[in-house]
Formats: sequence, C-alpha cells, structure tokens
Amino acid sequence: MIIDATDLIVGSLASFTAKKALLGEPIEIVNCERAIVTGDRAAIFARSKRFKDMGTWAKGPFFYKMPDRYVRRVIRGMINYKSDRGERAYKSVKCYIGVPQELQGKKFETIKPANVSKLPNLKYTTVQEICKFLGAKQ
Repeated sequence: MIIDATDLIVGSLASFTAKKALLGEPIEIVNCERAIVTGDRAAIFARSKRFKDMGTWAKGPFFYKMPDRYVRRVIRGMINYKSDRGERAYKSVKCYIGVPQELQGKKFETIKPANVSKLPNLKYTTVQEICKFLGAKQ
C-alpha cells in the first residue's frame, strides 16, 4: 500500500499505518514533509525543542530532523517495536520525502478520516516546518 501523506494528520496516519503494518502489509508513505501536526504553532515548536534538548549526544533519546525519519519515528511510537511481530511491522514501513523514482506513476491512496479538512480549527503546522526549526538541511 502506498499512502500520500499530503494534508494528513500525523497521529492518525501513524495509527492507521501501525495497524496495517502489524497485520503484515508493507506500507510506503510518500510526501512525508507535507503531513500535518495539529495544535498551536508555538507550543509545537516548544515541545519539539524540549525533546531535542533532552538527554545527551551519546545516550539519547535521539530525535530525527529529516521529515521522513520524523514521521517514521511517530509511527514507531504506535508499534511495540521490541517484540518480534512489532519489529517485522516496523521494518515493513518505508517513508520518503517527495515521491521517489520507483514509485512514480503508481496509484497513491489517502486516508479520509485523517485529512486536515476534518479539523474544527486552523491551528496546525507541517512536518517540514518543524524539521526546519529543528535544524534539517533541506
């Protein structure tokens, strides 16, 4: 299954993806940088900065700066990745920035309940903006 993450809420996308991956289905997510994180922009950036500053460079916890790695890390939070089944599910999830060459021309699916148009308010930011704030070189 190939999912286009454009205008999808990251938490809902991660929940859906985790369920499908645990059932054994391989998942590929394209346009991860266009996914949406809901909430107040200043609060999102403050929380991201706090997570980034936590721990040490040697021991972690490690938070990724690139949008594809950021989304994959959110999905990891929905999977028990330390069990055998969870490890297999997590390995079956692939995330990409933009659309890679080998997936061009294929049919992408979207998740209707995870779309940002379902939001009652307009407070959200994209994963790309968060990653640029964290120091991504993209």
